[in-house]
Formats: sequence, structure tokens, C-alpha cells
Amino acid sequence: MTLAAMWEARATDGRGSELHAWAREFALPAVRGAAGLERVELFTAPGERVLMIALWAGEPQPVPQPPAELLARPVHHWTFTRTDAG
Repeated sequence: MTLAAMWEARATDGRGSELHAWAREFALPAVRGAAGLERVELFTAPGERVLMIALWAGEPQPVPQPPAELLARPVHHWTFTRTDAG
């Protein structure tokens, strides 16, 4: 069974590039080193948001928490179960 874990953080105004840099330096390496990871990708979006999508064989591993001063609101997390693959 493959699970997709989505992690989305919104930066405080003007700090989106700092949040993205933090995610590249700390969150990605932590996830990449975890057992069961099949694939991970990092995205940015309007509104100073950073999104990570990771595919896992089994239970997703947690993503480190960004520094509070970079966040406009709490980080959002969702886990999805793959039902079809094209």
C-alpha cells in the first residue's frame, strides 16, 4: 500500500523564500533519510506557501516543524491512500 503525505506551510508576509530554504535544508533531508520513502517533491505556491508531497510504502514519517517565526499559521498535514495508478 502506498500512502501520499502532504505537508503545507504558509510563511509570514515576505518570508516565503526563507521558509522554502528551511524546507530544502532541514525538512527534505529528514524525510529523504526515513525508511519506507518512495519519492518526495517540494513545491512553492502563491501566498508564500511551501508544499511537500511524499510517497511512502507504509506509514509516513513526520516532517520537522519549521521555526515559528516563519509561519503565518500552523502547518497543515494530510495523508491519502492510493486507490488507482495510471
